[in-house]
Amino acid sequence: MIEIQCVSVDCADPYRLATWWGEALGLPLGEGDKPGDDEVMLQTESYPFLLFIQVPEGKSVKNRLHLDVSATAGSTREQEVERLLGLGATVYEDHRDAQGRGWVTMLDPEGNEFCVCRSQAEREA
Repeated sequence: MIEIQCVSVDCADPYRLATWWGEALGLPLGEGDKPGDDEVMLQTESYPFLLFIQVPEGKSVKNRLHLDVSATAGSTREQEVERLLGLGATVYEDHRDAQGRGWVTMLDPEGNEFCVCRSQAEREA
């Protein structure tokens, strides 16, 4: 058997993008990670880690793999979409419906897609 150790994200500026995701997810950067590093990791409690790796080419097509995130206790999908917009994300596609279901596809500062889904409490209501 295997387990997923890291989800790696190709990017132009690993420190900048890891810092953005760290703020979005409430996670610290790896010990000793600094601007100019070609790899920066977000510290998580367990696997998988998020690893940001510098690559020379920019993003040119839709991601084949993306993160789905959801609001944690005490927050809603709508609040998290607004918070992430304030951090510099943009809305790419809005898949919310009139009944409150669905998700919002957003782009991080380097254009990587991710989806903001309803919280567990919102899904149970």
